[in-house]
Amino acid sequence: MTPLSRDQEIVVGVDPGDPSVPTLAWAAGEADRRNLALRLVLAVPPLHDTQHVDSTPQHMFLRARGREALDAASETISRLSPKACVTTELVDGRPAVVLCREATALTGMVVVGSRRLSVPAEILSTRSVAVPLSAQADCPVVVVRAPEHTANISACLVVGVDGSPSSQGAVKFAFEEASLRHASVLALWVWPRPAISLSAAETGMEERARLLEEAVAGWSARYPAVNVTRNVSRGHPVEELARASSDALAVVVGRRGHGGYTGMRLGSVPHGLLHRAECPVITVPGERSERVQNTAV
Repeated sequence: MTPLSRDQEIVVGVDPGDPSVPTLAWAAGEADRRNLALRLVLAVPPLHDTQHVDSTPQHMFLRARGREALDAASETISRLSPKACVTTELVDGRPAVVLCREATALTGMVVVGSRRLSVPAEILSTRSVAVPLSAQADCPVVVVRAPEHTANISACLVVGVDGSPSSQGAVKFAFEEASLRHASVLALWVWPRPAISLSAAETGMEERARLLEEAVAGWSARYPAVNVTRNVSRGHPVEELARASSDALAVVVGRRGHGGYTGMRLGSVPHGLLHRAECPVITVPGERSERVQNTAV
C-alpha cells in the first residue's frame, strides 16, 4: 500500500502492559477499508514531574520495553493485514496527553484499547487514556473495550441520536462506516422517562420519531445501499444503547464540548458506554464551532 500523507492516517495507541490484539485487529481492518496508513504510537510517561529529559536507568528500561511492544504490535498488524502501511513512533510523555496532541492533526481517527479502570481511577489516575482522549480529540476516537460482533449474520452499527448537532456527526460517521462495511444502521433515540401523562408521552414519542426520521433522512438518501432501522425507546440512554450494543459491530455517539484532561466534559452517555458497551465505542466530536461554544458555557 502506498504511504499516504500524515493527515490521512489512523493512529493506534499501543499499551506496553496490554498489547490488545482486538484493538490492533480493529485498526488494521479500518485502515484496509479506508485505504489509510497506520501509525502505532507508544508514549513512555515520565517517572517524576519534571520538564527535563528523563535518562534514569528505569526510564531507559521503559523505553526499551516500549520499543519491543511497538515492534510486536507492528508484526501483529503485518500478520493481520500484510499490505498495511505501518510506521511506529516512541514518544516521551503521558499517554493521554501525547495521543490528544496527535489527534489534533488528524482527519482520520485514533484507536485505543481500554484498561477497564474504575470511574475514580479514570478521573484521578495518569493511566487513564480512553476517557480524556474521547473528551478532547479533534477526530473520532475508537475505544475497543470488547471485540466487534463480526460473527453475526446481520452486521449492524448502532448510533445514538438526540437531535443535537453533535449527534449529527455521529450519524454521518455511522452511515459512512456502514457503507464501507456493507452493514446496516440502527438509529436509536432514547427518551428518558418523564413524569407526564400517558397522552403527553404518546405525543412526545411521535414527535421524537419525526425528529429521528429527519436526522437520518439526508444520510439515508446519500447511502441508499445502507439499510437503516429507526427506533425510539423510553429509558436510560446508556442502558438502552448498551443493550443494543450486545450484537453490534460498534456503537457510535456524538460528543459535546471540548473537555479537560479528566474528560469530565465528555458527557454522561459516551462516558457510560465506555463502561457498559459490549462492542467498540466510537465517539465523534461535534463541529469545532459547537465545541468552542460549549467550552465557553
